[in-house]
Amino acid sequence: MKVKKYTASSMPEAMKMIRAELGNDAVILNSKAVQTAGFFGLFRKKSFEVIAAVDPIIPDNQKLQKKEKVKKAPVIPLNEHVDRGTFVKSINTQKSTESNHPELIKEIIELKAMMKEISSDISPYTGPLNDINNLLLNQEIELSIRKEIVSSLLERWYTNSANASYQEVLQWTKQAIVSKISHIDFGGLTYEKKFINVVGPTGVGKTTTLAKIAADCMLKDKKSVAFITTDTYRIAAIDQLKTYAKILGAPIEVCYSLADFLKAKEACMDYDIVLIDTAGRNFRNTKYVEDLHNIIHFSEEMETFLVLSLTSKMADMKDIYEQFSKANVTKFIFTKVDETINYGPMLNLIVKYGVGAAYLTNGQNVPDDIVVATPTLIANTLLGVDES
Repeated sequence: MKVKKYTASSMPEAMKMIRAELGNDAVILNSKAVQTAGFFGLFRKKSFEVIAAVDPIIPDNQKLQKKEKVKKAPVIPLNEHVDRGTFVKSINTQKSTESNHPELIKEIIELKAMMKEISSDISPYTGPLNDINNLLLNQEIELSIRKEIVSSLLERWYTNSANASYQEVLQWTKQAIVSKISHIDFGGLTYEKKFINVVGPTGVGKTTTLAKIAADCMLKDKKSVAFITTDTYRIAAIDQLKTYAKILGAPIEVCYSLADFLKAKEACMDYDIVLIDTAGRNFRNTKYVEDLHNIIHFSEEMETFLVLSLTSKMADMKDIYEQFSKANVTKFIFTKVDETINYGPMLNLIVKYGVGAAYLTNGQNVPDDIVVATPTLIANTLLGVDES
């Protein structure tokens, strides 16, 4: 293996030098920004040190002879970073199995010596890129999504000569997130469907969220609204919705069976929108979720919103979706935004299932504490960015 260190004014320039001398099969072992000394310590310039390597070209007849004896060294694709511990461990393994190849051992010793010059605590990313990576990590963004986002930032970082500020990189991150989910359907009621069904586990705020949506429809969009509730398990839930309905001047139908539900639908046909409240169920009990189909007649004229609390664990939210997906979930509603500082699960769920969000709620006040969800709002909330 041929190993060489390159110094260039920019990362793209270093790549050109490596390709010119080592070819397209070269791999990057490490890269870092350094400051070159100036005149009497002044006029210092920023440059990049890159360690690259390439396997020597071996004639076919020699390859056949060595095939059974020598295992090929691990290849790290150009522009990707290598974990020092893993890399050295693999080298040590090769050393023990290939001790009868003096030239290979010599190259390994030289490579290990060069690796020792590199600080063991160097992050795969530098400056603002490292800060953004940590931000996404703290927000509990799943690894595959985080790596994809930071990889796109890395390309822009080197294109801009690696001198962008944290705020600039933060905006790049926002753009990357928006771009990743912009093809998914977001937003609140479009009034294309008359019946809006709200489902979810216990304690996520379904009834209060439904009242907020109803108030928004009536006060902002001047639509006529009716309620149907199938939550007959809790008397308090019926009373709560009846109170909201009375305040809004909207009728409410209580259903105990599928026959009741079909009658209620007919009774509400003259209203612009019909909001359906369901009982909070233990999502781990499949029977409770299946009972929805025994009470509610799901059809093409109905949208179903799954309400999830952001104070829940990510693993639980995935399980909840898997259970309620049988109800043909159209969009998410994320509640209790004001009760947590971790918003990554929103992005994880949206990307994993290809399901957008209708609303975010951030308090108990009706009708105020609800906002229509957009890809930009998701990105801003996750990154702590205020502007639209």
